[in-house]
Amino acid sequence: MNQLFGSICALATPFRADALDLDAFAALVDYQLDAGTQALVVAGSTGEAHALDQAEYDRLLAFAVERVHGRVPVLAGTGTANTRKTIHATRRAASLGADAALVVTPYYVRPTQAGLAAHFRAVADEGGLPVVLYNVPSRTGCDLSPETVAALVDHERIVGIKEARGESERVSALVALKRPGFAVLSGDDPTCARAMLSGAEGVISVAANAAPAQLRAICDAARAGDVAKTQALDTEAQALYAVLGAEPNPIPLKWCLSRLNIGTPELRLPLLPFSAEHHARADEAIARLRLRPVQQRHSTAA
Repeated sequence: MNQLFGSICALATPFRADALDLDAFAALVDYQLDAGTQALVVAGSTGEAHALDQAEYDRLLAFAVERVHGRVPVLAGTGTANTRKTIHATRRAASLGADAALVVTPYYVRPTQAGLAAHFRAVADEGGLPVVLYNVPSRTGCDLSPETVAALVDHERIVGIKEARGESERVSALVALKRPGFAVLSGDDPTCARAMLSGAEGVISVAANAAPAQLRAICDAARAGDVAKTQALDTEAQALYAVLGAEPNPIPLKWCLSRLNIGTPELRLPLLPFSAEHHARADEAIARLRLRPVQQRHSTAA
């Protein structure tokens, strides 16, 4: 796997009647590849990994790997609150063909920084896949500090970090740790353009599900150092970012995808459907970016 960069989509997981909707998932994967998305994440937080049973996770990941067929890297969400379980999940993802693992900081248990370092080293040593660290304190209750990242960047199997904190100071501290083979990736759509202009290599994006061409254009402009173009494209996308943040992810996203003919808005409890009060604003954001319903191709889904 080459170094990760550019527009990376954290894929949603479409459901229908409490089952995987692989036809819609195929359409979503095709939509991304057609628009130039540069890597895909399966079964991350946007993909409702918490709501998948093991058989569903396996089928979803194997299906994505087959559908992508090596055209871009496929990352699997494998992080849990326990190191042994995370290693097992990472090995399983490797056996299913994933190119790398996106490993969130252990949630709920609130490990120390030393515990976080030991956790990630163990997963990288024993999981069988390159590891992308994932820091999202708003969801996990712990924050992976830049000092701890500095202690991990030289591990040959730790290949990047998805940083969901968007503060300029945090991004600058991580960019200072960059090395060949270790990518700093934004995990916050509203600030990703600024992060890339500051030296981050790309973004693992929620919004790319609905607007893959636009996110690719933002990444290309930012990585080329074209500040004016980056800022113009980013300004145009802010309305979509705002809608996607109106309720917890992926509630708004799945409603927006349904408007683009990709699956239904169906979620699994405890997530509930997107509130009607936001629907008009979501449609306005979709129209502003000139997004059009997706034409589905044969999925080969069983």
